[in-house]
Formats: sequence, structure tokens, C-alpha cells
Amino acid sequence: MPAILIEVRKDYNEEEGTKIIDAVHSAMVAAFQIPPEDKTVRLLVHPPHRFAVSPTKTQPELYTLISIDAFSGRSIDAKRKLFSEIVKNLSELGIPKDHILIVVRDSKKESWGVQGGQSAHDVDLGFKVEV
Repeated sequence: MPAILIEVRKDYNEEEGTKIIDAVHSAMVAAFQIPPEDKTVRLLVHPPHRFAVSPTKTQPELYTLISIDAFSGRSIDAKRKLFSEIVKNLSELGIPKDHILIVVRDSKKESWGVQGGQSAHDVDLGFKVEV
């Protein structure tokens, strides 16, 4: 049930944007073992003048920031796998590995309202968080 935001500086076409979304989502499925149908991923395009990046980047238009809000409980190994999978998948789409920043923000299940406004702490999520 993670919520993912991918922020970029380039206006990708529909096919490219879908591939980026799918690349990040498939990494989530592999590393965090979420169900494949659990997909809340947004791709937000910023005009380059409103998304500053380090001048040392060789292809600043390809800089990609990924923020993942997820339930607490994933192990450091699961996060390492996630980071590795995301970078591998996006580099296959031409995004340089050193142009990708990933931030995972963990929060307790009780802080999420799901399935019609219930606390995630009180419902069967249908998947294991402790991976």
C-alpha cells in the first residue's frame, strides 16, 4: 500500500512515463513483496527552473527523485534490495544511476486511512509488511 511519487525534470511521453512508473512499481513488488495490483504511483514533471539539481550532474534533465511513503516494518535488506532494483530498472531506461535519489519515509500503520477510512492498523492488508 505504499504511495510513491516520482519527480522529474523532463516531460516524458506517455510510453516513457508508463515505463518509468512500471519500473519503480516492479521494484516495489520484488523488494517489499506488495501485491502487484497494489499500485499508487505518481509521475510529476517539474519545469527545470523549478527543480534545482547539482550542477555536477552530466544530464540534469534526467535527474529523478523518488519518494516512497510506506508502513514501518521493512528491513534494511528489503530497502537495499528496493534501492538496487529501482536503480537497475531505471538505468535500463537510460537514466544514469547517479541521477537517481530514493527516499523511503516509514510511518506506523495507524497513521494511514485505508479501505473506506479505517486505520490500516485495524484491517487485514492482504500482505506482510515485515519483509
